[in-house]
Amino acid sequence: MKNRIFSGIISAVLLVPGILLAGNPVDTTRLKPKPVFGKEAKVVTYILDNNHYRKLTLNDSLSSAILDSYIKNLDNNKTYFTSADLASFEKYRWSIDDLTRAENVNAAFDIYAVFRGRFTARMDYVMNNLIHQQFDYTTDEYYETDRDKEPWCKNDQELNDVWRKIIKSQALSLKLAGKGQPEIEKTLTERYERFRKSILQFNSDDVFSLYMNSITESYDPHTNYLSPKAADIFKQNMSLSLEGIGARLQTENDYTKVAEVIIGGPADKSGLVHMNDRIIGVAQGEKGDFVDVIGWRIDDVVKLIKGPKGTTVRLQILPAETGVNGPSKTIQLVRDKIKLEDQKAKKNVIHYEKDGKSMTLGVITLPSFYMDFEAYQKGDPNYTSTSRDVRRLIKELQDEKVDGIALDLRNNGGGSLTEAIELTGLFIKDGPVVQVKNSLNRIDVQADDNPSITYNGPLVVLTNRFSASASEIFAGAIQDYHRGVVVGESTFGKGTVQTVIDLKRFINDPDNEVGELKLTFQKFYRVTGSSTQNKGVIPDVKLPTALDPQQFGESANPSALPWDEIRGTLFQKTPVINDRVIANLNKSYQERLKSDKTLAQFVNDTEDIRQSYKETRVSLNETVRKKEMAEAEKKKAAHTNLNTRLPNKELPTSDLNELEDEYLREGLFVLGDLITSKIG
Repeated sequence: MKNRIFSGIISAVLLVPGILLAGNPVDTTRLKPKPVFGKEAKVVTYILDNNHYRKLTLNDSLSSAILDSYIKNLDNNKTYFTSADLASFEKYRWSIDDLTRAENVNAAFDIYAVFRGRFTARMDYVMNNLIHQQFDYTTDEYYETDRDKEPWCKNDQELNDVWRKIIKSQALSLKLAGKGQPEIEKTLTERYERFRKSILQFNSDDVFSLYMNSITESYDPHTNYLSPKAADIFKQNMSLSLEGIGARLQTENDYTKVAEVIIGGPADKSGLVHMNDRIIGVAQGEKGDFVDVIGWRIDDVVKLIKGPKGTTVRLQILPAETGVNGPSKTIQLVRDKIKLEDQKAKKNVIHYEKDGKSMTLGVITLPSFYMDFEAYQKGDPNYTSTSRDVRRLIKELQDEKVDGIALDLRNNGGGSLTEAIELTGLFIKDGPVVQVKNSLNRIDVQADDNPSITYNGPLVVLTNRFSASASEIFAGAIQDYHRGVVVGESTFGKGTVQTVIDLKRFINDPDNEVGELKLTFQKFYRVTGSSTQNKGVIPDVKLPTALDPQQFGESANPSALPWDEIRGTLFQKTPVINDRVIANLNKSYQERLKSDKTLAQFVNDTEDIRQSYKETRVSLNETVRKKEMAEAEKKKAAHTNLNTRLPNKELPTSDLNELEDEYLREGLFVLGDLITSKIG
């Protein structure tokens, strides 16, 4: 089977720390590894040692990191294991490397057996001692939802108190949602019965999958083991053939969180779902009863949300902008397939008057770097691609006499590397665009060889924290060539390339299916020699951000490859942008901060949301919780969502001052300043 290569942000929905893939129901006997698991583990580590970009060898040091990762993936909330359990696992700390090479994966199943016993004990305690308890909501105490900040519990008594706070917090949320005590007890009983049942359905394949990902992700976060089931789901996601709402989900503590809103999907088009929203309930149709999904495994939540095209699903969510302390809201979406045309570039025209001069500004929104490979391979001369569509849109905008163009790459997670290079070529004469270094230290300089320029006028590239991979290559090249001005947030920092290897090439086992390995084997570098990895592209004009790099983006993952640099390659900068121009644009931005009330409010709103992301404690006092919810709702009413664009749809030709999208509005102000600096 031919390897498949990817450069964008790629994440199989079910490869989430702390989550196992559901298998068939099993009894309560101890799970045991299949003989083929040891062979897979040995082959995977051999491939990693010899082909991963990082050139790491599975040794004692990695063995220690793998143990910590596996424990965290089993108990990411520190609500099952005790410090005594952790001490008992220490015998594996320096031996996972040796065991793996000996085709021995027993450590994974030994530790899981302890987890399963602890889980069963916790569920018994919750069902028998907590769910029917009459809590006192007048006491002044808090529950810390980010358990990474907390130490491991020393004993069962400490675990009991943690679970008391968990159940009390959930019961208080239900009470404030208008539910009486009988309904609260019924909801919690059903929630934890489902939770118990789901964990007891785990089988040996699930345990092995989680263990192998603890190994692979110690090399870097984009290197993953794909079980046969996960590999099938991964292929479906890559082909965008799944029907649903168009959102990638992950688990964070007890919640299902929106990790990405797919451009062109129902969630994106509605404008009702945003990154970091938490989904707490799912209902089918316009009148179906809500199913509470707090504490559910991610694949079970996905099953509820997915469904045939044209059907309706309703979601109860905790909006990102109001956080865990805010009120929930109910939204309704109609499921649909994500179509190629929904991913395509679109244009808009905005009018602007500055210092008595009227300007016409073009906006090209680019959700991804796409190419219809099937049509291209068939020789279709009209195949669809990013560069072809953008070239056409530029010519249409030129016919409308635009004075400048803004290219909006916010939330563009990447895609075709070839198209990123071709797109860069529309704005520069010719020359190198990106350097690609492989695990053998060989460097391939990929260039635009076409000397023609489609557009040579004023250009702004708009980015945010979720502009990644191919987006970063394009934005970095435009910045390095001094061809345009990058405005917005620092980008994601995903500067690596993955390939997928089918383990059937190495293991011949007619009785058992084997999985696949997604492996990082290349790294991107800009023409200056600077990597896009980890740091991303830093904008020339920085807009306020609500996102802390330590929480969002590549740098948030401790196993991410570091930033570095190699020797730059020869390229010819344009005379369009220089340090003086950038300094003047930033000076104008600072002046607007003092005089533009909308921009000033935007900065304040952004800071409020930044603080709400950091707030992880929830009050267990009813009066205090009500006050927190009211304050969150008040702030929400004054805010627009600051982390995503407006829904991906055509904007009417309008005046710049009427735009509700403050990031785009400010980016176009910068474009206006750039234009007047050339004609003033």
